[in-house]
Amino acid sequence: MTIEEIEQEIIDEFSIYDDWMDKYAYLIELGSNLEGMDEAHKTDDNLIKGCQSRVWFHAEMRDDRLFFTADSDAIITKGIAGLLVRVFSGQRPSDIAQADLRFIDEIGLTQHLSPTRSNGLLSMVKQIKLYALAASAAQETKKGFNE
Repeated sequence: MTIEEIEQEIIDEFSIYDDWMDKYAYLIELGSNLEGMDEAHKTDDNLIKGCQSRVWFHAEMRDDRLFFTADSDAIITKGIAGLLVRVFSGQRPSDIAQADLRFIDEIGLTQHLSPTRSNGLLSMVKQIKLYALAASAAQETKKGFNE
């Protein structure tokens, strides 16, 4: 699935809920269902700077695609991380770097998060895009060596 298709799925899922308390409950459920992260990846290098809670993202290249794992010590933040993993994991670095992430605004996430959680969300997205840019650059360098 493309990033846009996954975003649309998320928008459709959140549109079921009229009330933001229900949407928070859904985020908590997503966080509870997020697959655990290997403790070896919970390092300072993978810790997202700018988040009030502790959030880790780990990126790994496999077959020209980036795969992410994430974890957090705060359940709503873990749900937000889970959404980002769902959108980006298994995508090409160039697609990740260019993604506009319309789903964040469309589901009302930015309007309903506290300022510290909004900053954390932006920090997570920034780090994911940095991983993607680094992976794209590495792919280009590798391609140059093979030509």
